[in-house]
Amino acid sequence: SNELVLGKGLLSTLGDHHKKQRKMLNPVFSPKHMRQMIPIFHDVGRTLVHAIRSRLSDGPTEIDMATWTGRAALEIMGQAGLGCSFDPLVSDKPDEYVTALKSFTYAIGRSAIPRRIMPYLPTVRFAGIGRMLIKLVPHEGVQLLFQLSEIFWARASAIYKEKKYALERGDAAVSQQVGGGKDIMSILLKANMEASGSDKLDEDELIGQMSTLIMAAVDTTSNALSAILTLLAEHPDVQQKLRAEILEAGADKGLDFDALMGLPYLEAVCRETLRLHAPLAQVFRETQTDVVLPLSKPITGLDGSAIHQILIPKNTSVVAGLLNCNRNKALWGEDAYEWKPERWLAPLPTAVTEARMPGVYSNLMTFLGGGRACIGFKFSQLEMKVLLSLLLANFTFERSDKQIIWNFGGVRYPTVGQLGGNASLPMILRAYPSKE
Repeated sequence: SNELVLGKGLLSTLGDHHKKQRKMLNPVFSPKHMRQMIPIFHDVGRTLVHAIRSRLSDGPTEIDMATWTGRAALEIMGQAGLGCSFDPLVSDKPDEYVTALKSFTYAIGRSAIPRRIMPYLPTVRFAGIGRMLIKLVPHEGVQLLFQLSEIFWARASAIYKEKKYALERGDAAVSQQVGGGKDIMSILLKANMEASGSDKLDEDELIGQMSTLIMAAVDTTSNALSAILTLLAEHPDVQQKLRAEILEAGADKGLDFDALMGLPYLEAVCRETLRLHAPLAQVFRETQTDVVLPLSKPITGLDGSAIHQILIPKNTSVVAGLLNCNRNKALWGEDAYEWKPERWLAPLPTAVTEARMPGVYSNLMTFLGGGRACIGFKFSQLEMKVLLSLLLANFTFERSDKQIIWNFGGVRYPTVGQLGGNASLPMILRAYPSKE
């Protein structure tokens, strides 16, 4: 189903095909390139601050932060990821792509059951067979997902052609584009042009990476930011302590990579939120072979015997609960369900460090692990820290009187008053320092 929606990107490919793509993409997310991108992050962050400030009255003002974090996350991925601008954050009305993206998480949740049949449909995009069959599925969620995929694919194709043309014209043309040729896709396209025949990615794969980067990075990061802002509003003491740290470091003027990544309390707030409220609550996998799964603790069988491992047959669908793992009281203690950033300022429990968690991030499964771990988790961390540092340096955040419900679709996201619909998080903002 991923291929029908996103094309042949990292989320859709398997085995050696996936390894080939990942080998090409890994260098793009290196610390070296992250450092080059931080000016882009700051530029978008400052534009976000200006956009919000222009909408504040003299006193407290209700602002939908889910909308603004989503728009900022998309613009950062647009400029730093694809070398284009999706949303300059000037108008109250975003363009078609932004609107479609806001509906994507909802569409994923609405089509969860029908999507189980999609892997059995023909998935050759250029032949259009699978897409033709999907048009016949009488299901609102599937049809919405199909319409969104058409928008995503058309925009990604247009961006790809423009970038390819600029590369063919030379470095001067590339430098004139958004991102100045330092964006992820420009670097990837250059590397692909220089790769040997067997390592090259074809055009559909390159376009697929563009849609995949947007889908994998925007909703997850923006909703993680929404969760952090919600928790800071609920814990004003933590909000003030964090604001004091970033202001002392000079965050209102913009911090460089090392300074930003070296703020201990900012790191603690991000880690604790990503532990307790991972944007991705669970992942679905299917075994390609028979697998013997060892258990961390034995379970008792019907006959009373201790079972230390279980056999999972080939082609078995498996649901891995990431939130359950991150909140496991046997590892994190009795306060595992409590939000405590301070836990990261002291040594972690021995049970956590000895658990040999396969996750790529902080003994957590938030960004997965192994060969299919989130390739852009450092990009996401940097983005969250830049935006948080600028937002907290310029505004205070309080809860509104509206009931916020967190939905579990493809990604965990907030809505007002009821389950379903597009993400929304009304909050009460004041300019900082206050002029009242």
